[in-house]
Amino acid sequence: MQKNIITIVVIFLFLEAYIYQAIRTLTDNLWLKIAYWVITLSVYGVFAYELSHFQRSDRDATKPHLMISLFLIFALPKIFIVLLLLIDDVFRTGAYFVGFLKPNENFFPERRKFLSLVGLGLSGALSALFIDGIAFGKYRHKVRKVKVKIKNLPNSFKGYKIIQISDVHSGSFSDPSKLEHAIDLINEQNPDLVLFTGDMVNNVSEEFKPFIPLFSKIKAKDGKFAVLGNHDYGDYITWDSPNAKKINLDQLIEYERQAGFEMLMNENRAIDRNGEKLYILGVENWGLKPFPQFGKIDKALENVPQNAAKILMSHDPTHFDYVVKKHPADISLTLSGHTHGMQFGLDLKNIKWSPVQYRYPKWADLYESEGKLLYVNRGFGVLAYPGRVGVLPEITLLELN
Repeated sequence: MQKNIITIVVIFLFLEAYIYQAIRTLTDNLWLKIAYWVITLSVYGVFAYELSHFQRSDRDATKPHLMISLFLIFALPKIFIVLLLLIDDVFRTGAYFVGFLKPNENFFPERRKFLSLVGLGLSGALSALFIDGIAFGKYRHKVRKVKVKIKNLPNSFKGYKIIQISDVHSGSFSDPSKLEHAIDLINEQNPDLVLFTGDMVNNVSEEFKPFIPLFSKIKAKDGKFAVLGNHDYGDYITWDSPNAKKINLDQLIEYERQAGFEMLMNENRAIDRNGEKLYILGVENWGLKPFPQFGKIDKALENVPQNAAKILMSHDPTHFDYVVKKHPADISLTLSGHTHGMQFGLDLKNIKWSPVQYRYPKWADLYESEGKLLYVNRGFGVLAYPGRVGVLPEITLLELN
């Protein structure tokens, strides 16, 4: 482990030495150069220390947040500088040989200065975006209104309003009051039903305990239901015993119950209006390995009429492609989360892109396949990188037709 850390640090210090050429090109001020190296070495020192002391038994979510934030703010943006200077060096090298080994005639200091300035500008802009995402982006919750057609939907449920939230990751927030505005947004929609599609915590149930009073304020005429996500099982830290891990999961379910959410673990509930019913199915997490595959649709479908209107809550959207859409049961709509839109990308009306799409082709919004619908929520909270850039936290308002 320590050998790998040293290798990573050496690679990045080599890149920093290359980037330093851009600093030298733009200024002769000795104090600015010294300040650059003091800040750079301090950041890498903190990064190396935290990485070398990281343990799976550690419950503190702020440590990985710190490491990832340092990398995204101070290291990743500098790739712009490296790429621009590297391209310039490739052209200079080619021109050197084509120009019959006359380097003085093929060196353009003004071009070098321009490329250094552009690289530093782009790097600074990206760093600023990541900082904004941490300070403000993760609190810019947006209500997305979606109309969906549910097969065999009873007349009593036409216009029925469902709020979906997902991936709260309460351990990523230190102050519940800063999410008060998001809870107000939910209640302003006057929902008939609230569905939470998993990942209430990062690792342990105690993360959610300070948030119970806040999430208890969420109101819905017909109740609030939840399912488990991959993080809710506590798989990503070390436990003293299997029993300790089980107790943690049971405690999380109890905390969510105290906040008004009924956990559906491969089971269903019928919402009754005027003698007509809408069935809500909830399964445990099912994802491609290494994620757990505990979801059992057949069990969740017990005693549900074949022609009934059904909505499935399943945390991971891959469950839809690999199981749900192929299942003989006529499940009109599946609600998932899990991807977070990677908390980074372009999420415009006609342009949607995020690096997460190369792992999850269905990563946000409404999809249709084989006559069945899947909606993937962008997530309520944050994980790993404690911010959002481009892909805002989402509250989904689904209106049934």
